[in-house]
Amino acid sequence: MDPDQVAKAFVEHYYTTFDANRTGLANLYQEGSMLTFEGQKIQGSQSIVAKLTSLPFAQCQHSITTVDCQPSGPAGGMLVFVSGNLQLAGEQHALKFSQMFHLMPTSSGSFYVLNDIFRLNYA
Repeated sequence: MDPDQVAKAFVEHYYTTFDANRTGLANLYQEGSMLTFEGQKIQGSQSIVAKLTSLPFAQCQHSITTVDCQPSGPAGGMLVFVSGNLQLAGEQHALKFSQMFHLMPTSSGSFYVLNDIFRLNYA
C-alpha cells in the first residue's frame, strides 16, 4: 500500500463527495472524530456532517493544488495535507483553502478521518 496513492484516492473521494452530496461524508467519520472548521471544534460523525451541510452555500467546486502525506504512528495512520481553491456558485473569485486529515485504519482495511482541520487562506 503506497501512502501517496491512498492519500490521493482519499482526497479525490472526499472532495468529489463534498461537492456532490455532503451527507455522503458521514461514513468517513466516527464518533471519536473531530473537525476544526475555521477554529470551531465539532466532534462526532453526525455533528460534523450537520456542520458541513449547514454551510451557507448549496454548491461548490474544489480544485486541489497539492496533496502531501506522511505515515503517522505505529497504528498505520496517515497525515494528509491538502491545499487548493474553493469555487462557490455565483462567485467570481475562488477562495484558497488548506485542510489537514489524520486518517486511521479500520479493521476492514479502509481508513476513517480521526482529525480534520479546515482553514480558508486569506491573501
